[in-house]
Amino acid sequence: MATEPLQIPPPDAFNRELVRNVHPPDWVNPEPAPHYNLVVVGAGTAGLVSAAGAAGLGARVALVEKYLLGGDCLNVGCVPSKALLAAARAANVVRHAREFGIDVQGAVRVDFPALMERMRRLRAGISHHDSAARFAGLGVDVFLGEGRFTGRDTLEVGGKSLHFRRAIVATGARAARPDIPGLNEVGYLTNETVFNLTELPPCLGVIGAGPIGCELAQGFARFGSRVTLLGKDAVILPREDADVSSLLANSLRHDGVDLRLGVRVERAERTATGKLLHLSGGDRIAVDEVLIGVGRAPNVEGLNLEAAGVRYDTKHGVAVNDRLQTSNGRIFAAGDICSRYQFTHAADAMARIAIQNALFYGRARASALVIPWCTYTEPEVAHVGLSERTAAEKGIKIDTYTQEMRQVDRAVLEGDDEGFVKVHVRKGTDRVVGATIAARHAGEMIAELTLLMTAGLGLKTLGRVINPYPTETEAVRKVADAYNRTRLTPFVKGLFEWWFRRGQ
Repeated sequence: MATEPLQIPPPDAFNRELVRNVHPPDWVNPEPAPHYNLVVVGAGTAGLVSAAGAAGLGARVALVEKYLLGGDCLNVGCVPSKALLAAARAANVVRHAREFGIDVQGAVRVDFPALMERMRRLRAGISHHDSAARFAGLGVDVFLGEGRFTGRDTLEVGGKSLHFRRAIVATGARAARPDIPGLNEVGYLTNETVFNLTELPPCLGVIGAGPIGCELAQGFARFGSRVTLLGKDAVILPREDADVSSLLANSLRHDGVDLRLGVRVERAERTATGKLLHLSGGDRIAVDEVLIGVGRAPNVEGLNLEAAGVRYDTKHGVAVNDRLQTSNGRIFAAGDICSRYQFTHAADAMARIAIQNALFYGRARASALVIPWCTYTEPEVAHVGLSERTAAEKGIKIDTYTQEMRQVDRAVLEGDDEGFVKVHVRKGTDRVVGATIAARHAGEMIAELTLLMTAGLGLKTLGRVINPYPTETEAVRKVADAYNRTRLTPFVKGLFEWWFRRGQ
């Protein structure tokens, strides 16, 4: 039976192409096999990696998705947001071209409908990688519809029962909705709807000063919106160290973002001219649109997990052990549905662990993963492992080495010299336990330090790596040089001096 057609606004050629790929209106679910080695529920990153990986190994696999294949990342997350941020960066570069000796005549005019159309075009072009047709071609039985467990080893979708030896729950998470009186009545945007816009909001209120809030606040400010960013904590990006939060706050203010921190939105109301947000302390903010970025909620509803004997709660999602196994030994979980690391790359890595453990009685552990993350503001903020604060909380003694970007030639030449590289090693050793980078290309630069942590290598190894000159990754190498200089203790220096005197 064909599924009901889905529509994503605006209904242009690019969104129609997207839907044709990731939820084809004429799709007919296959007849179920008598038994599946693996049934995967949810076709976001974790689900797609699980299904493709297992099918590639020769397993009989069913993949169930009720909405759009590709999940948040393709449709309402990484892909559209980074397309928008690239446009915002281009506008900012042109706006500041005079600093490079380039005279741009007149004011910079942002064509918001055009940049949103570009985003939709690029998203549609990428979507074939996650398409139902592609996965069917990989040997996966693709079922479009809502999947519900009916027993410990059965799942129903579209009136058909799928019997499995193992299953992976990968239904992900959605934007959390804050309990603010009046908000539902006035209406609001989340990451699931903001990319449907075709007109730039003249005045935008962003609730939530985490990664999503900061990225979109900066982006819309660069497009020309008057943006107010509201955060309940006293700092933005509260998970990061204070120096990171301060640096990024200054950058947002430079782009025109009005930061209101340490406040709560107590209620919202509609007015004759727009929307009014009432803040703690008596302040009021008038806006045209409200964007919510206050975290994520796991998609556990509708799965009938009770029938499968899978423990879960609506705040933390599905409960798993270190092998990603649920309370039903046949069923595993991966990605945002069960992890505090709610990133596409983390979902990918967890899916690989789930496949290994589910199909081959593996013993791979999720706790062994070294997972970096990045907030794609300007400057970007990338992090892996421990921060100074978390090291102190865990009682782990560290030595910290910091390299300012203003001392890195390429950063100076590019005009990107705000930021730093900060690396933490276990005290008295060169063993890297964490790092934070605030720089234009921090998301790329963190890779070398993540590799050191994954391989159990130290800064001495990094000191032997030769990077092209000039690049901003030179900052990471300079940290290794700083560590190596600490090895020249007074005793060692005395030995060298004796050696050189001896050779005269």
